[in-house]
Amino acid sequence: MDTPHWNPGTLLELSGYYWRTCTLHTGVKLDIFTAIGPNRLSCEDINQKIKADQRGLALLLNALTAMGLLIKTGETYANSPAALSFLSKDSPQYIGFIIMHHHHLMDSWQNMGKAMMEGGPIRKRASFSDDEWRESFLMGMFNMGMAVAPQLSKEMDLSGCRNLLDFGGGPGTFAIHFCLANPALTASVYDLETTRPFAEKTIDKFKVSDRVEFISGDFIQEEFPFPRAYDAAFLSHILHGEGPKDAADVIRKAVSALKPGGKIFIHEFILDNDLAGPLFPALFSINMYLGTDKGQAYSEAQLSAMLKANGVTEIRRLAFSSPTRSGVICGHRA
Repeated sequence: MDTPHWNPGTLLELSGYYWRTCTLHTGVKLDIFTAIGPNRLSCEDINQKIKADQRGLALLLNALTAMGLLIKTGETYANSPAALSFLSKDSPQYIGFIIMHHHHLMDSWQNMGKAMMEGGPIRKRASFSDDEWRESFLMGMFNMGMAVAPQLSKEMDLSGCRNLLDFGGGPGTFAIHFCLANPALTASVYDLETTRPFAEKTIDKFKVSDRVEFISGDFIQEEFPFPRAYDAAFLSHILHGEGPKDAADVIRKAVSALKPGGKIFIHEFILDNDLAGPLFPALFSINMYLGTDKGQAYSEAQLSAMLKANGVTEIRRLAFSSPTRSGVICGHRA
């Protein structure tokens, strides 16, 4: 692990880094990058679309320029190539939804000290009655999935598998890409009924409605309702929301849906076995502490032990690693 060279300057830079974070969040929330699009516009032109305070908007545009997200020429602003690709809603690579999801988490992080002193979560689990939260969360998960699924679909061995269960699969991003990469594969996305409209819209968008179905259910409260003896099960970023006991039980339910010899794949932000790194999974574990009763990130050893306890053999970690250090552990049902 690389250790930063800490001194007053680097510590103060870290302390004030949230200024940059909030500037990015505000740019996305006000949809500035979409408003500019491929054009070069003055602050006044942009404000015709944004309807913000003119003086504040000018300061924001200049700060976004200083961050390298905008390019200023004279009194006009243009998107940088990265901003046009990733921060404009007109781009298929837009990641603004996951950025807004991060924005909605900020209050709980600001009150981390209170959580540590009082114990227990200080952020309620997301309410899907909040339209803005629901959109940012579901579309954010889609953003993250789209950044990982195409690569992972090439690295996961699903040869010989004819049907796959995407356990807690949300919008179905991974199931879709696994089917696209494996022409003989069909998939079932199993998740809450509230995710069905978005999942079915996404499935239809990729033109795989004949191969990917949605099954509604609660993978925490219920047993999987249709034990179809699947060839493979995929669990992506659902275990970290639960404590060790419930996480192991989710694995048990997924394994029960597999035929003997079936494959199970767990995709998570995986900690080192001493739990002290890598950095993103370690920070993510705090995020779960702030928002759930018992959720946390898990180490490779912890996940492997849960799999072994539920009759999974030939457990190993794939070489795959995403930019946020997510990884995949797999095995076979005995």
